[in-house]
Amino acid sequence: MLLADIGNTRVHIYDGKNVSHLSHEEAIAQYQNVPLSYICVNHNIKSRIEHTALWEDISSCLSIKGEYETMGVDRKALCLSHSDGIFIDAGSAITVDMVRDGVYKGGFILPGIGAYLESYKMISPALDIELNRECSLTSLPRTTKDSVSYGIIASIKAVLDSHKTDLPLYFTGGDGKWLSSLFPNSKFDELLVFRGMQKALKDKSC
Repeated sequence: MLLADIGNTRVHIYDGKNVSHLSHEEAIAQYQNVPLSYICVNHNIKSRIEHTALWEDISSCLSIKGEYETMGVDRKALCLSHSDGIFIDAGSAITVDMVRDGVYKGGFILPGIGAYLESYKMISPALDIELNRECSLTSLPRTTKDSVSYGIIASIKAVLDSHKTDLPLYFTGGDGKWLSSLFPNSKFDELLVFRGMQKALKDKSC
């Protein structure tokens, strides 16, 4: 069974072996006549695809004890992937959610790396830079590029460090692999959302 995680900027499709990352238009063009089960957080795209005959929205199948009413279905899927953990999805936004013994304990949302960079750009053209992912966090920067990079990376790391517990740390999303490198013993897994979707389909009658 094909599974699709339809986000704000991309569609991620899992065929049981590999994940394809496509634009919304590419995904619709390539898969509109192929059966697949999906979750979607983009309301504009959802209104376009909800009547696609072979696509099934399984959002109603996903629930976790302790969830709140407006919790995103993609975050529910992440939290269903393992019974214990802190789950960080680093995409257009960075979502952080905690689950213990299968119960959702809460979470928070940060801007994604791209959003951070855009906010600096809006302050001044002089702050329109590309992120230096190798920026040292052990000494103060001496260039504009590293000053902005330090501000972004150090702030994200600091807030995640403040919520570290005995729970395992799981990363996913476009910037997840890189962010996971900043946290010893963490794990990057691009299939977390799909593992949660598979669990929901297995446990529930949809």
